[in-house]
Amino acid sequence: MSTDKRSDRSKIPRVLLVDDEPDILELLELALIPMGLEVARASNVREAFQQLERSSFELCLTDMRMPDGDGLELVRHIAALNLDIPIAVITAHGNAENAVAALKAGAFDYLSKPIALDQLRTLVKSALKLPEKQTTIKAGAPILLGRSSALQKVRDLIERVARSQAPVHISGESGSGKELAARLIVEKSARHEQPFIAVNCGAIPENLMESEFFGYRKGAFTGAEKDRDGFFQAASGGTLLLDEVADLPLNMQVKLLRAIQEKRVRKVGATEEEPVDVRIISATHHNLAECVQHGKFRQDLFYRLNVITLLMPALREMREDIGEIAGQILKRLSGGEAVRFSESAIKELAKYNFPGNVRELENIVERALALRSGEVIMSVDLQLEPEERAVASGGPEMSGGKYPLTDYLDRIEREAILEALNQTGFNRTAAAKILGVTFRAMRYRMERLSITDKESAE
Repeated sequence: MSTDKRSDRSKIPRVLLVDDEPDILELLELALIPMGLEVARASNVREAFQQLERSSFELCLTDMRMPDGDGLELVRHIAALNLDIPIAVITAHGNAENAVAALKAGAFDYLSKPIALDQLRTLVKSALKLPEKQTTIKAGAPILLGRSSALQKVRDLIERVARSQAPVHISGESGSGKELAARLIVEKSARHEQPFIAVNCGAIPENLMESEFFGYRKGAFTGAEKDRDGFFQAASGGTLLLDEVADLPLNMQVKLLRAIQEKRVRKVGATEEEPVDVRIISATHHNLAECVQHGKFRQDLFYRLNVITLLMPALREMREDIGEIAGQILKRLSGGEAVRFSESAIKELAKYNFPGNVRELENIVERALALRSGEVIMSVDLQLEPEERAVASGGPEMSGGKYPLTDYLDRIEREAILEALNQTGFNRTAAAKILGVTFRAMRYRMERLSITDKESAE
């Protein structure tokens, strides 16, 4: 093989078709040539290896079962040689196990027999516009901050899975950045210019789930005054993030499984299904495998979603990154003000256990901004929970007294704020002056302590 062959590709994209059935090869070729593609054929795995040795290709479509082997051998061969060729496998109808195995082995995507030409063309268009590996970060693009080994593993996996269409399941504690990871996958994928729809599965009433996900026809139910698309149609061509997917009820899990496997959905009130081209990313802070064991999540859906697993580390597992992450959050929240952390404040943050992860860190930084008395945020401005600080440093948890210290202080602060508000007729500006704090600090403290207009008037 010549060393410069792959760098001197023809302007016409070339596709390798691998199948032992001449009729299938003919069908694929007739569908792809009108798209302006050049096609090469192979009737078995051995011929496919020879074609890959002789020529360069931008895409490979292969059947799973052939006389001298299967499509997985081809997937692994292309991966082992580090060839920059997306490969899609053609599986028998309903054979989800083969499709999942191919995706885990590194396949770009899959098609089910009988082959739907609209899905074939969509797959090909998506594969042939895969972006080159990015070396620069676009302004405003989501980024993962930090240099810890845990975070580097996440970055490396994101780079690999972004070039596939395989479903990705992102797990991790609440506040660990699961949606950020999903957005990074999309940003580095061929779908980065297409819709990204994030859905909180736990926030949708059960009786509305089917219509919200798949849409509905006019007259399908009371109040359906016109046709409406669902999340799948809204994300067509792009990516659908199923956040908190463990909260889906079992009857909806069945319908979601079919939509993912068949790449088709039926609107409520419709008689026909319509094709959808959507990449699925799911996320939850629950352990999905345990949910399956307890009968709360379908095993078949678990296998469809969990093709590639991405585990987001907890913030306490990457303490060396806390200072950098906190600094970036401070820069964003301060709106250009010259504010910085003191050395003691950074040390306190690094020792803290962060049960709420990055989301809690953002809350702490925002609170410190409101409470600071100058341009430097001191450790006292952080108001870290003492029991969490003690756990992180290996010391004993605080105990004793009528209340835990933080609860006791919150109670006193709450009473003082309510008294000032009642004295001023709930004038927050005047109450802030009485208490000797800024209006911004006053507003933050009221939100943190859940003080409402009604409560202050009582």
